[in-house]
Parts: sequence; C-alpha cells; structure tokens
Amino acid sequence: MGEALVAVIAGYLLGSVPVAVLVARGHGVDPRRSGDRNPGYWNVKEQLGRRAAVPVLAGDTLKGTLAALVALLVSGAHVTGVGTVTGDSVAPVYLATAAAMAGHAWPVFAGFRGGRSILTFAGGVAVICPAAFLLGLVALLVVGWAARSFAVGARVAVFGVPVLQLLFAPVEMVAATGGLMCLIGLRFAQAALAGRRR
Repeated sequence: MGEALVAVIAGYLLGSVPVAVLVARGHGVDPRRSGDRNPGYWNVKEQLGRRAAVPVLAGDTLKGTLAALVALLVSGAHVTGVGTVTGDSVAPVYLATAAAMAGHAWPVFAGFRGGRSILTFAGGVAVICPAAFLLGLVALLVVGWAARSFAVGARVAVFGVPVLQLLFAPVEMVAATGGLMCLIGLRFAQAALAGRRR
C-alpha cells in the first residue's frame, strides 16, 4: 500500500506540471484560450510552430516516464530481460502512469484544466514496456513519413501499443494498458462535448 500511495502521489504531482501552459506563456499565449483550447503539444504547435512546441513534446512525455520510474524504483525495480515491468512492480507502475495521466488531464497546478494525456501515456509506456514503446516510435516515423502526416503516424503508434505489447507482456498487462487508453478516450469525449456547448 505504501508503494502504491507514493506512486500515485508522485505520479499525479508530476503529471500536474502544466508544461504547455508554461511554454506558451513564455511566448505570450495561453493555449487554454486559443486554438482548440487544449493545453498540449498539438495546440501549442498550431499556435506557435513546431520548434516552440518541442519542449512541450519532451516535457509531457517525460512526466509519464518519471512517474513510472519513481514507481518502478520504490517497488523494487522488477523487470524482465527485455525491460518489461513484472512482478511486484506492475501495479505501482501502472498506478503511477494513470495518476500522471490524470494529473495532466486535471492538473492541480493549473486550475484542473489540462490536456488529453497522450504523450504522458507514451512516457509511461516507455517504462512499462520499453520494447513496445520503441516499436511504436518506429511505427510513428514510418507511417508518418509514408502518409506525410505526423498525426496519422501518432494515431497508428498509440493504437498499436497494445498489439505490440502482446509480444513482450502477458495479456493482463495489455488489458491494463487498454485501461490507461480509456482515459485518453474520456478526455477526447469531454473535449467534444465542450466544443458542442461553445
């Protein structure tokens, strides 16, 4: 219980760091008031350009990675030969990733108005199953180049993660990864409802 509590608290606080808001404000823009009003990489890129959005891409991903690493360390760092989380580390790492995603979506440091948690999810997956993360990154680059669209490549990579993870982890962990992805779906649904109200 102690490890899980540390994982959740650390994950939520790390996830709550409003990277996109901080970066955009440095350029005189509040992403929550411009574009699609989503304080995340894509909106910052659309408003300020790719170069200005790179710190958001890195920061939002790192939040998930750091949260998962903290949980991995406090739980004894149980991993398989290819780096996939296993044993007593599975629950804390998943809880930390979920908490970081929740922190990104509803950040305590930014009025509980956050983004959709895709990059934070990816950062957590980098610790949960490094091999699946790397294969997903390859898929992003190949599909993005072939389709000439980063967005298409990113969708293929994200939705492909559970399939790729099946190569390295038991189905129970893949199901847990699917549970994390449900939070992303929830955030997209909330954004769609908010858009209809405007």
